[in-house]
Amino acid sequence: MQNLVQWIDQKFYGDYHENWDDELFRRTVLDVVQPNWRVLDLGAGAGIVSQMNIRGHVRTVCGIDPDRRVLINAALDEGKIGIGEEIPFEDDTFDLVFCDNVLEHLRNPIDVFNEVWRTLRPGGIFLFKTPNRLHYVPVLARLTPHGAHQFVNRLRGRSAADTFPTHYRANTPTAIRRLAREAGFTVDELRLIEGRPEYLRVTALT
Repeated sequence: MQNLVQWIDQKFYGDYHENWDDELFRRTVLDVVQPNWRVLDLGAGAGIVSQMNIRGHVRTVCGIDPDRRVLINAALDEGKIGIGEEIPFEDDTFDLVFCDNVLEHLRNPIDVFNEVWRTLRPGGIFLFKTPNRLHYVPVLARLTPHGAHQFVNRLRGRSAADTFPTHYRANTPTAIRRLAREAGFTVDELRLIEGRPEYLRVTALT
């Protein structure tokens, strides 16, 4: 069955490979950063997504996460335990804040947007990648318990410890624009991107 999955990948998704979405987001981040910038990885965690390591491309990379493993994240110059609703840095600290698959986990997204705004310098940039709440994966996720998410991710090679509860409160274009406006941001670009159906690649049938 796995050989058939690989054949489907090669036949219909030959331009895609593992973590293609993280690589796309990495290119987006690297396209905007400058060498003298101070950057915050919001939700940096243990650093398991290698594409989010941009050390050497900027002056400083800081990171926060409630997971204690952020303290040993090798992609960071400085890691702190913390949450997006109370970012443990001073006002006007960062030129860029980015987060990869974090917004879907936020209980109070407006508080996080306000904190990102506070810690960004004037003219700073907030970049993020997150699932669309209206896509089939979040629709199914909202209909199933967290244990099912852990099970599916184990099949995809991700441990239960790295599978976190989701809320999808900042995960439609309308919601993002509303949150951005309330926090003071201007939305310069919002991309809706579809690629290889990663969560359905568990079997050839799906």
